[in-house]
Amino acid sequence: MANSASGLAVDDECKLRFSELKTKRYFRFIVFKIEEKAMQITVDRLGQPEESYEDFTKSLPTDECRYAVYDFDFVTDENCQKSKIFFIAWSPDTSKVRNKMLYASSKDRFKRELDGIQVELQATDPSEMSLDIVRCRAL
Repeated sequence: MANSASGLAVDDECKLRFSELKTKRYFRFIVFKIEEKAMQITVDRLGQPEESYEDFTKSLPTDECRYAVYDFDFVTDENCQKSKIFFIAWSPDTSKVRNKMLYASSKDRFKRELDGIQVELQATDPSEMSLDIVRCRAL
């Protein structure tokens, strides 16, 4: 199905892998990219369950935009083990304007395709999605 704002399609693998992250916890994170030539959003990288938040942040390119979902585990003040699925729109300042515009115009529609997102973060540099920020947003 084409994205109305940008004309992009969402590859079925995106929804399948997200469902596996959400229900079966096969992955810790998924990084998605826009394939401009094919005009569709595809899976760029799958993070294994044992990978850390640091592994996730290192997997994002420094000069290109990406979408990502991260399954964040945490313990509440009441000592309950919980998890929340974060949607992260990564748009570094060093990426090209066209790249930023394409990702910005497709974000809301793509996010709706991934049913089960609990928290959204927008980041232009790593400090805007530090583990402390993620932890605060999860609680």
